Amino acid sequence: MKNAILAAIAAGLAAFAPLSVAAQDAPTTTPVEATAPAAEAAPAAAAAADAAPAEAASTYTPMAPTKGKGMPTSYDDDALQSMTFQDQYSENGKYAQWMHDGILMPVITAISLLVLGLLLYVVVRFNRRRNPVASRTTHNTAIEVIWTIVPVIILVVIAVPSITLLARQYETPPADAVTIKATGYQWYWGYTYPDHGEIEVISNMLDEGEAVRRGEPGQLAVDNRMVVPAGVPLRIQTTASDVIHAFAVPSLWFKMDAVPGRLNEKLLTIEEPGVYYGQCSELCGARHAYMPIAIEALPPAEFAAWVKAQGGSMPGEEAAAPAAAPAADAAAAAPAAAR
Repeated sequence: MKNAILAAIAAGLAAFAPLSVAAQDAPTTTPVEATAPAAEAAPAAAAAADAAPAEAASTYTPMAPTKGKGMPTSYDDDALQSMTFQDQYSENGKYAQWMHDGILMPVITAISLLVLGLLLYVVVRFNRRRNPVASRTTHNTAIEVIWTIVPVIILVVIAVPSITLLARQYETPPADAVTIKATGYQWYWGYTYPDHGEIEVISNMLDEGEAVRRGEPGQLAVDNRMVVPAGVPLRIQTTASDVIHAFAVPSLWFKMDAVPGRLNEKLLTIEEPGVYYGQCSELCGARHAYMPIAIEALPPAEFAAWVKAQGGSMPGEEAAAPAAAPAADAAAAAPAAAR
């Protein structure tokens, strides 16, 4: 009888054992299930944060060119403008145009008219009919002094602004200048942005029909422009992968050779937003005439949007990302500590 009672008690304890085990396991499973939605919400929040820059980046749209600005002028549209320089949109370009219009042209015109007047005077005054006996006067001291001193003065007047312009064209870019590397290929251009995540843009000439459809000049429009910020110092570097090319944009008064194995560098500041066209100006092979240059200068905020659209980053953002990492790690560690 005693053994029967003990057996019944043991059977009862065995029946209640699974319930106690389940009760012990319940607290451990419940937090995991509760934290699962939070874990799923974290990637969703991160995706939303990533979507914000992407949405900002999508605000970039290519700028429409302005007729007559940064491009050659048609002789039919403006014959006088077609015979001189394009309007200039850089400080050096405006200085050079002032030198041409205010110094060189007046000096050239005055010298040409003076020489023409002297020739006409000699023809009329000293012809054979009026002077059957030629004059044998030599060594006129006054004339010799004049024709020595006057040319010296003219050369000095030209030399001062000319040397000033040369010095300005080779001014060293400041440390905070935006760097763009232009590489010439046969026959297209490649643009690299080392300050913005090594963005690389390949630029090929558009078909003339497509260019006209977009409202751009034929044989000057490209599929991907060189995009830069306006009003900001630019460090333009040029090189080439095969033969010598030349990066030239007339309306910005910019021209620099692109030589294989060599990196040339020059400062450029574009004063206002716009689209500016140029071409390779160094004979580089059969399709030399078909590798145009199109520079799109944007306000700094729009340039930043373009950088994001290309998958790059602004210099300040690169420094901010590592600083934000410890805070993100601490936030991720908080749920684990709560467990």
